[in-house]
Amino acid sequence: MRKNIKHGAYICVAVLAIVYTLGFSPLASSEYRSGITERFIPLPELDKADYNARVLALAHIATTTETSSTATTSSRVTSTTTPSVWPVSTIYPNANAILPFKRIVAYYGNFYSKGMGVLGEYPTEQMLVMLASTTEMWTVADPDTPAVPAIHYIAVVAQASAGKEGKYILRMPDDQIDRALNLADRIHGIVFLDVQVGLSNLQHELPQLEKYLKMPQVHLAIDPEFSMKNGEKPGTVIGTFNADDINYAVRYLTKLVRENHLPPKILIVHRFTQNMVTNYKNIQPLPEVQIVIDMDGFGGKEKKYGTYNRIVAPEPVQFTGIKLFYKNDVRPPADGLLSPAEVLKLTPVPIYIQYQ
Repeated sequence: MRKNIKHGAYICVAVLAIVYTLGFSPLASSEYRSGITERFIPLPELDKADYNARVLALAHIATTTETSSTATTSSRVTSTTTPSVWPVSTIYPNANAILPFKRIVAYYGNFYSKGMGVLGEYPTEQMLVMLASTTEMWTVADPDTPAVPAIHYIAVVAQASAGKEGKYILRMPDDQIDRALNLADRIHGIVFLDVQVGLSNLQHELPQLEKYLKMPQVHLAIDPEFSMKNGEKPGTVIGTFNADDINYAVRYLTKLVRENHLPPKILIVHRFTQNMVTNYKNIQPLPEVQIVIDMDGFGGKEKKYGTYNRIVAPEPVQFTGIKLFYKNDVRPPADGLLSPAEVLKLTPVPIYIQYQ
């Protein structure tokens, strides 16, 4: 199913020609930084050959190296499947990007609630052991893509009551976010801060998390389900984000990356209906921010396959993810949690795996 990454890494030139447009922005290879004197400091460079091979592998596109009829040896990409929208043509990330070189395996939830996900459901030590085991399971299933554990913490939670601001949200105190950071540090992982805006908006909520988002190990997730554009109470209807909302989050993170000399951030956007994300073609990944559209629906295996193939796969942005529910995916009539082997058959292969 997956092709050898090391073999595919040598096909850089032809991959670039076939998979991507000529519109890629070149990566800067150096910069000047101020000190007592101006110093020239080389910046790391992205391994484009490896990157290209990996995104082709996520699309289940086989790669071979062939020799041309001339005296010069050339590399050429061939596909064993019908051409599709994947891999999507988009901009290269800056060096030290996590995706697609590693797969993220995240545990989701809120420490105050046993019902919102695995983070709050189990005692801390038990949860960390489970996460370590699950992360290792994914590395074994796909050895070419090492798995990285993540604590995916809901930092802004949509509420049924309006609250004093009338925004129907509850922001988590710093000590709870600090707890998420400490847990991630213990397992050598990363953190996602999840934002459910309710009747607020990203422009108001993201700056309040800036001191955390400036940290290199902290990334962002936004949940359209609880973005109430028309003033409804969260949970009464499914909300939505437009491309403009997502692009704002991308630009905000980009500014933090540039100002603080950070590696690329990851932005997770949850989705399980068509209207949760609108005008997807206008979403613009930047070298500083990698975008993952995460299939957030629960149910039986065929239902999850169907939602992924109808909602996420046909509208490519950059990368994809999938959420697996320890309870809702096994509760009858659902027929069980998708295994890594079953998830790896999806096209494109999800690079972000979240457990709730």
